[in-house]
Amino acid sequence: MKHTKQSILSKDGISYLIPFILITSCFALWGFANDITNPMVKAFSKIFRMSATDGALVQVAFYGGYFAMAFPAAIFIRKYSYKAGVLLGLGMYAFGAFLFFPAKMTGEYYPFLIAYFILTCGLSFLETSCNPYILSMGTEETATRRLNLAQSFNPMGSLLGMYVAMQFIQAKLHPMGTEDRTLLNDSEFQAIKESDLAVLIAPYLIIGLVIVAMLLLIRFVKMPKNGDQNHRIDFLPTLKRIFTQTCYREGVIAQFFYVGAQIMCWTFIIQYGTRLFMSQGMDEKSAEVLSQQYNIIAMVIFCISRFICTFILRYFNAGKLLMILAICGGIFTLGTIFLQKIFGLYCLVAVSACMSLMFPTIYGIALKGMGDDAKFGAAGLIMAILGGSILPPLQASIIDMKEIGCLPAVNVSFILPFICFLVISGYGYRTVKRNW
Repeated sequence: MKHTKQSILSKDGISYLIPFILITSCFALWGFANDITNPMVKAFSKIFRMSATDGALVQVAFYGGYFAMAFPAAIFIRKYSYKAGVLLGLGMYAFGAFLFFPAKMTGEYYPFLIAYFILTCGLSFLETSCNPYILSMGTEETATRRLNLAQSFNPMGSLLGMYVAMQFIQAKLHPMGTEDRTLLNDSEFQAIKESDLAVLIAPYLIIGLVIVAMLLLIRFVKMPKNGDQNHRIDFLPTLKRIFTQTCYREGVIAQFFYVGAQIMCWTFIIQYGTRLFMSQGMDEKSAEVLSQQYNIIAMVIFCISRFICTFILRYFNAGKLLMILAICGGIFTLGTIFLQKIFGLYCLVAVSACMSLMFPTIYGIALKGMGDDAKFGAAGLIMAILGGSILPPLQASIIDMKEIGCLPAVNVSFILPFICFLVISGYGYRTVKRNW
């Protein structure tokens, strides 16, 4: 067992334990940002009296930042270093969080979208830097396991983000429901909106301070220069080279659909649960808070499953495990669609167990053997996070239909995550066929 630990976090007799801990902390920090944000789709919809589709613009801005900045981040990292990319990412993350204060002062929705976009430009730098940085902190044979270990701390940050969203935002917003808010006159609406926005921005300002502290810590700790020796930016030739690799190209597509599925399942569990509990006589605010509790349970299951699957990977083919988990995810999604009572919500929670290993496993499979090209390869996989920007608004537009046939529209909307799992299972199957 001792030898295994050394092989995961050391290479050529050099231990990477301290750098690994610091960079792994960043995984938790962007997990926090991701999952304090998902419930905000519903919160902004209520605060600004908007449809679910308009509220989903939060996800467009959030994941659009990932897409826009991935390749600029890769070029920056190639020119300077992984550490420089991490520091710039943390700086933009903090700046975006602090922008919530002036956004609140305007009282408008769109300045919040700008703040989210800048915040996630920082997250794009972080993910483009941290994922391949972790891969480089040891031997290539243990790279996927090492990334899975680091990614195991991401849902811990997500869990904290969900808890903060539930306890310090959703539970403290004005209890008036969406329907009643439409009946308010302008002065009453503005007073409640001002109060709710003050509640909403507080956690973002606090996390901004935490990010600044983390930035200073990493700045003054000596970090390895793994993979930082080559600073040439042959952008187009490198891009052409990596996209001719079938395993990588298909990995980018699979990652697009995985991130879309994850964001849809974790964002619209609030709408799914709220409709269910309100149909049982619960008021809207209580239904939202209870739905977020189920979301937290889903994240706890995701967290536990990540550690279990990371252990299983020591003995099991990565592509095969990915395929099995995707098939199970698809089956649970069908349960979410067709089971209208509490069992449908149970199925939606269970989907998280199946998703736990997907992001880092797709990532590790796609980047295997890329060497220094991994910086640009990582950028392509981070750009694939665009799936979280494109697919949730499509699902929201289905939810706004209220009812489709004999099923609630929110149930039917989960056909989109089902399609995503079909794509991912196909990637796992093709990986196995290539004798991964």
